[in-house]
Amino acid sequence: MAMAATTACAAYYQDVVSWQQRWRMNITLLRPSSLSLFYFPSSTTTKKLTCRRCTDANSGVFSVTPPSKADFDYLGQSTKGDLNLINLGIGETERRLDGRGPIEDVARMEAQEAEHLLNHLGIPQDPFSSRYSPRGIFCTRTLNLRSITAIGYDMDYTLMHYNVAAWEGRAYDYCMDNLKTMGFPVDGLSFDPELVIRGLVIDKEKGNLVKADRFGYVKRAMHGTTMLSTQTLSEMYGRELVDLRKESRWEFLNTLFSVSEAVAYMQLVDRLDEGAIAADLGPLDYKGLYKAVGKALFRAHVEGQLKSEIMSKPELFVEPDPELPLALLDQKEAGKKLLLITNSDYHYTEKMMQHSFNRFLPNDMSWRDLFDIVIVSARKPEFFQMAHPMYEVVTGEGLMRPCFKADSGGVYSGGSAQMVEKSLGIQGDEILYVGDHIYTDVSQSKVHLRWRTALICRELEEEYSALVHSRGHRTTLIELINQKELVGDLFNQLRLALQRRSKGRPAQTVAATHMDDKELNESIQKLLIVMQRLDNKIGPMMESDGELFNKRWGFLSRAGLWDKSHLMRQIEKYADIYTSRVSNFLHYTPFMYFRAQEQTLAHDSYSFHHPNRGDADSEDEE
Repeated sequence: MAMAATTACAAYYQDVVSWQQRWRMNITLLRPSSLSLFYFPSSTTTKKLTCRRCTDANSGVFSVTPPSKADFDYLGQSTKGDLNLINLGIGETERRLDGRGPIEDVARMEAQEAEHLLNHLGIPQDPFSSRYSPRGIFCTRTLNLRSITAIGYDMDYTLMHYNVAAWEGRAYDYCMDNLKTMGFPVDGLSFDPELVIRGLVIDKEKGNLVKADRFGYVKRAMHGTTMLSTQTLSEMYGRELVDLRKESRWEFLNTLFSVSEAVAYMQLVDRLDEGAIAADLGPLDYKGLYKAVGKALFRAHVEGQLKSEIMSKPELFVEPDPELPLALLDQKEAGKKLLLITNSDYHYTEKMMQHSFNRFLPNDMSWRDLFDIVIVSARKPEFFQMAHPMYEVVTGEGLMRPCFKADSGGVYSGGSAQMVEKSLGIQGDEILYVGDHIYTDVSQSKVHLRWRTALICRELEEEYSALVHSRGHRTTLIELINQKELVGDLFNQLRLALQRRSKGRPAQTVAATHMDDKELNESIQKLLIVMQRLDNKIGPMMESDGELFNKRWGFLSRAGLWDKSHLMRQIEKYADIYTSRVSNFLHYTPFMYFRAQEQTLAHDSYSFHHPNRGDADSEDEE
């Protein structure tokens, strides 16, 4: 029966492939984790083709696990939403499977057949192909999408991606105009997006921008716009760790919205050090300067000129993503309740979502048709932390009235996450929230509500490309480091032998004990020169590692050659999955089971150095 169903599906999809060839320019394939749906948008109609024999849960062959009967699988994930076989004729199917041998052999054959069919259809063999792709969805904590009832989305830099140079450049310009009005010397300064990357930390006490590793140790730092030397770095931060809980000192750059503020601040640190800031502005230290820059940027956002300019010409600021609305449509038709929860106001949200979504949706659908609940002016992170009044938007002009519950299809302002949970009748890990801000979106929804979380980080695509092109450089660097380690091991052994000889004690090996003084000293000298020359080679290579992503700061997710950055630690801690853009869900399915990869430990190397150790021990025992 299983083979017959697969053959029938293959024949069915052969017809679909022929449709794809004829409609190549206007087809969008919604890739399933098993055989499911295809969509063919055109200017007039959308064809929905469904293999009912394989997917129709109402056909009398399948059933979907309801919440009341859900259990937990061996990875601790809820089985809610899983597709099950109804016992009709299942005995015959089981007998046929039993006749094919052990389940391991059957599974291997089915997997090979599935791989062949997926290849034939041009579908990546998830999760493995997508995991090694710049547009993959990467999992830090196992997540079963089938058990998710509702998916909430942030808007800015999540559902729509801005051109950073354009958007943050204009935010910077308005900020500088406000600072100039306040009396700050900003003439001659211009926006430099390469000066800053997401995940850095501002040290407001010292006027520095620092990059820390996962433990909080500072690995790179910049004072004003000048990078600090390793020596200065050690003297300044050798006894200090970055602690994001000390908000009075450290400011984490959580999002791309932080770029314009950080660039302006670091440039003005230079002006402050030069004594160019007038005395009538008051005695300013680095903390006071940061406060002034923040105030100027805040005015740029709230006074409305910046957003009015963007709304008037959204095509200059928003990078279109035709796949994005279809990814959400896939989720909605799979029964997920979609939520939009944004801090942006109603008018801005309406205008920008129309521009980004409506032209890519089929059958004259509007972006509003995708979402069960829309919440604007949400006031995150407080939205996740406490209760605020909720208002329903009742007119196209944005007029509102108080309400106490969110109904399906409504647009609301304010409120709280608890009100959303109550309105939907769900809570906690039944909701997945997707956003770009580590603190406002991901951390707070996780900490306060135990929602499942996804982080959007567009820079992942550029970093992935940079890592691929840096592979040769990193391979050479690691080879040199390994060579120095081997040479250093011998050098240390000989140095210890020399030390013991000076005390009249034998060396740790017979060979070292029998070396004469001249041979021992010459060997030590030679190895020392080799190591010094290796250091001269390794040092600059270490400094340049990651410069294909950013010449000052290196890779986004790494701090040094092997360690993770503080940003990556935050992502792993708070985001269950992370990816570069929401439309990457299109390459998976709403039924995807994201499984976290094995986390390696320092002592895991035993399995590589002694692959047959267990077998050898067993043989010895026998």
